[in-house]
Amino acid sequence: MTHAPLTRRRFLTVTAAAVCLPAAATAQSWQGRAFGADIALTLEGPAEQTRPALEAARKIIREVEDEFSLYDPASSMSRLNATGQLTPSPRFHALMQHADRAYHDTGGLFDATIQPLWRALAEGRDPQKAATLIGWHRVAFDDSHVQLATGQALSFNGIAQGFATDLVTASLKAHGLTETLVNIGEFRAQGGPWQLGVSDPVYGMLARRSLSEGAIATSSPCAMQLGTRKHILHPTAAPHWSTVSVEAATATQADALSTAMVLMPEAQIRQLKQAANLRRILLVDGQGNLSSL
Repeated sequence: MTHAPLTRRRFLTVTAAAVCLPAAATAQSWQGRAFGADIALTLEGPAEQTRPALEAARKIIREVEDEFSLYDPASSMSRLNATGQLTPSPRFHALMQHADRAYHDTGGLFDATIQPLWRALAEGRDPQKAATLIGWHRVAFDDSHVQLATGQALSFNGIAQGFATDLVTASLKAHGLTETLVNIGEFRAQGGPWQLGVSDPVYGMLARRSLSEGAIATSSPCAMQLGTRKHILHPTAAPHWSTVSVEAATATQADALSTAMVLMPEAQIRQLKQAANLRRILLVDGQGNLSSL
C-alpha cells in the first residue's frame, strides 16, 4: 500500500458540495496548502473565539507536515529513512501505533514500509529489489526508539493526513468550537450536518453524504499512475476498486482503511467494516458502479 510521497498520495476525491450552518451563525473559512494539496477549515463562532482557534490549527498542520515530510531533510521522517533509526516524539510514536494497528487490521495491506517501491517506480528503476524491502513486521519501535530493517524507508502518506485532521479537530474542540469542518484531504466534522460530495476521478460525482460528528476519507488508485501501475501499491496485491470511501469515527482510521480497502475484495471489506465498527463504505468498481455497505 502506498501513495505519492508528501506531494499528495491521491487527488482529492471527496469535495465539499455545500456548507450548511444555522442562519444566525458566523462562519469563518480558511484555505491553504499542506501535504501538497489544497486544504480548508470552516469554523462557526464569534471572531474572538475562531481567530485563536484557527491560528492553533494552522500551527498543528505545519508541525505535522514538518515532522512527516519526505522532502524536508530535517524532518523526523527524512532522518529516520536516512539513518534507519529515530528517537520519536510522542506524536511520531502515536502515528507509529496507528500505522501498526492498521497493518494488523488489514492483514498487511496497509504497510507504511512501501516507500522504496514507490521510489523505484517513480524513478523508473526495476521494482523487484525494492519490493523485497517491504514488510512492517520488520520494523521495531517503542516510545523511545524506532529501528528500520536494512534498506527500509517509511511513508505515512496513507494516514498522516487523517492524523492531522483529527489533531486539528481536537484542537478546535478544545477552543470551545462545536460547528467545524476540517478538510486536510480527509474530512472530519463537528456539529453539522455538513453536506459532502463523493466523486471518482474517472466517473465524476457519484454520491452525496451528510456528515456529523465523524470522518470521511476516500482513496482512488486511478488518480495517479506510476508507469504502468496505479499509485496505491502493494508488493503482492492490486487494486480491486476505482474509489473507496470510508466513514468512521476518526479520520486517521478512515484514511488508513480506505487506502487498504482499495486492494480488498468485497467480502474482506465487509468483514473489516464489522470488525472495525465502521459507519459506511462506498465502493466504485471499474465500470463506475456504486455500491454502499
